[in-house]
Amino acid sequence: MTVRVRRVFEFDAPPEAVWDFISDPSKRADSISVVERYEVDEESGDATWHVRLPIPFVNSTARVETSDIARDPPRHVKFVGKSSVLRVTGEHTVEATDGGARLVNEFVVDGRVPGVERFFERNLDTELENLERALRGAVESDA
Repeated sequence: MTVRVRRVFEFDAPPEAVWDFISDPSKRADSISVVERYEVDEESGDATWHVRLPIPFVNSTARVETSDIARDPPRHVKFVGKSSVLRVTGEHTVEATDGGARLVNEFVVDGRVPGVERFFERNLDTELENLERALRGAVESDA
């Protein structure tokens, strides 16, 4: 089973501010509660997330190697994260609006061990709320 989620956020902030946040792998990782720690290769922009999922068969953190596979600044970024436990694809598209910006978010999670999809099916909305809260705090306080 694959978990797919699409959410749209509206901001009273310039599209560039939304892009500055969402295109930064550190800021994306900081907003995800199951990411215990991460490292970002400053040269490539690739990141390694150490993810703790409260499910059977995953007794330690899972190492998820992430990289941007498409970038069209300042409008679109798509990343893929791969590990022995899961594969996640995230896509973010920034659109200008009359009063600020819209961010279209699409995520696909494929579990590779039992329980991963069920965990994300129950928790992906919360993780997206975390992302929205972090983004809103960063961009609307600057607007």
